[in-house]
Amino acid sequence: MPTSTWTRLSPARRESVLVAAMDEFGTHGYSTGSLNVIAREAGVAKGSLFQYFSGKLDLFTYVAHQTSLRIYAHMQPWLDGYDRTRIFGAHLVDALEAWLEYFATHPLERGVTVATNMEMNQAVRDAVLVPVNEIYESGLRPLLERAVDAGDLRKDADLDALLSILLVMLPHLATVTHAPGPDGPLPLTGRHPHTRRENLERLVTPLLAGFVARTDQ
Repeated sequence: MPTSTWTRLSPARRESVLVAAMDEFGTHGYSTGSLNVIAREAGVAKGSLFQYFSGKLDLFTYVAHQTSLRIYAHMQPWLDGYDRTRIFGAHLVDALEAWLEYFATHPLERGVTVATNMEMNQAVRDAVLVPVNEIYESGLRPLLERAVDAGDLRKDADLDALLSILLVMLPHLATVTHAPGPDGPLPLTGRHPHTRRENLERLVTPLLAGFVARTDQ
């Protein structure tokens, strides 16, 4: 957790440190990310970072958490916007299109997402991914529950299973905007938007096949 010294900084100074840390960790990961570089790019002394955070892992955890909150805020219209006037599968495709577009245009957030999900140190992964997944689950679970109430997902649908699939799938989709190619036979980057949507629909159909209550998805 940030120290009281951090909370007393001006918003502009906090943002400069956060952006510098997002850039460094997003480019080099946790293990090789340099506090010296972060301090230099943020325009603060390296020692100041230890007045703001208890250590490198504390800073990385904070960066991952703040990044996830930014992503969540952008995606909130799709998390909250399911109004039951369309089938859930179509709404999910809309959300995935927005997800892909966001990461294609936000390299800092994309880099941090890759760094947190590809981190090899298990202790570091646990420190960052547990709170990050809690943020995503807090938005996704109510969305899925509304789909159950609307009759688009079965009353007995295993929402824990569907949530787990989405939590694995979403970080992967975030990375394909940066490294086109590994998305398989249904490419989602470098294609006409209409083709991309068709491919997303082809992904969502089997994804929801075990959970839908109707046969029109």
